[in-house]
Amino acid sequence: MSTRGLIIGAPRSGSGKTTLTLALLAAARARGLRVRAAKSGPDYIDPAFHAAATGKPSFNLDSWAMGPAQLDAVAGFAADAADILVVESSMGLFDGVAGPEGRTGAGADLAVGLGLPVVLILDVSGHSQSAAAVARGFALHRNGVNIAGIVLNRVASERHREGVASAMAQAGIHVLGAIPRDAAITLPERHLGLVQALEHPDLQKHLSVLAELAENCLDISGIFALATPLAASRMGAALLPPPGQRVAMARDAAFSFIYAHVLEGWRRAGSEIVFFSPLADKSPPEDCDACWLPGGYPELHAGQLAAARRFRAGLAKFAARRPVHGECGGYMVLGANLQSADGQWHEMTGLLSHETSFAKRRMNLGYRQAAMLAPSPLGPAGARIRGHEFHYAAVVNPGVDAPLAELRDGVGKMLGPSGGKRGQVSGAFFHAIAAADFVEE
Repeated sequence: MSTRGLIIGAPRSGSGKTTLTLALLAAARARGLRVRAAKSGPDYIDPAFHAAATGKPSFNLDSWAMGPAQLDAVAGFAADAADILVVESSMGLFDGVAGPEGRTGAGADLAVGLGLPVVLILDVSGHSQSAAAVARGFALHRNGVNIAGIVLNRVASERHREGVASAMAQAGIHVLGAIPRDAAITLPERHLGLVQALEHPDLQKHLSVLAELAENCLDISGIFALATPLAASRMGAALLPPPGQRVAMARDAAFSFIYAHVLEGWRRAGSEIVFFSPLADKSPPEDCDACWLPGGYPELHAGQLAAARRFRAGLAKFAARRPVHGECGGYMVLGANLQSADGQWHEMTGLLSHETSFAKRRMNLGYRQAAMLAPSPLGPAGARIRGHEFHYAAVVNPGVDAPLAELRDGVGKMLGPSGGKRGQVSGAFFHAIAAADFVEE
């Protein structure tokens, strides 16, 4: 494989990883490079921005949910026909869950496992020379992690930049650029993080601004010169089984959270994905043999979904003979009723009997190990799936359906039964990432 890659890391969330990643992607594409992107860990929002910047899907690389062969396969998806692969780390570079070395979900696991150098972005607001101590600590923290260079972020002035850069030089740390404080280059946020890429008021203009920022403030050629060849991929590792030969996939502003590696894995296994829009009152196509409702923001469109009579009737007809599965937001839409944040109740499809509410926000966040209690599009009863949850909704009425899975958290703590199964319909809050490559104890 001729693709070269690198990782964008940081000491913590909010340091500017996404801004730096998008700036590099946009600048590389403007220079005519074939550039692709990936994201460390479970995340739907950032990969959509990556895709807008590169024109190609961005894939998630997750060392907790994916075994080494699975990671290699997805890295192969991500690097396909690319000169450069830029991997954006999640949270802090070493942040993950307790587990075997290399299986914690931390971006550092990818640096070691895939042999990729790290460009660390440091928010230097509020300190100066002390930033060099932070950078040096990161460089020495874990064997096998190569901190190849530093980008300074939120620099207040030229004097500030010179002070930090001087201390970095004395510590033998290579500074690859300095980004000034500028609210105009940040992305807007909402209750589950950033807005979706498709909702950004002028994303292409924003990307152009970031490309110009990169050209003015970063040593782009120097950064990409640090990238190293990506190890050859062992293709064909099992990720998730295709739920059917032709899969009807809901896709619009309410249903947008489906991992690119899941779709690519299904396609490479011979399945065809057929998209339809519930918000446009469309039903799953009759010539499909399974239907998938992914996560997203249905709570923001609950009234429109409740009024989508053709969608609801068509989905019920489809579910009478063929499997239907919902993840997170899709699971809420499969339920009887959904209460939006303003307290209004909206009738959903009623294919499952639970009721969910956003009236009282309660964060549910973390990795999940799922043991399937019933057959579903995720696999047969007894199948083990690794995934995650991230939602603020709560089940206020569990209904009467049989549970779909038994869940443990990322370190194996039992969480109990989850989701529901009735007839051909199944759903749960957890998002599936990959079939477990070993049996959890």
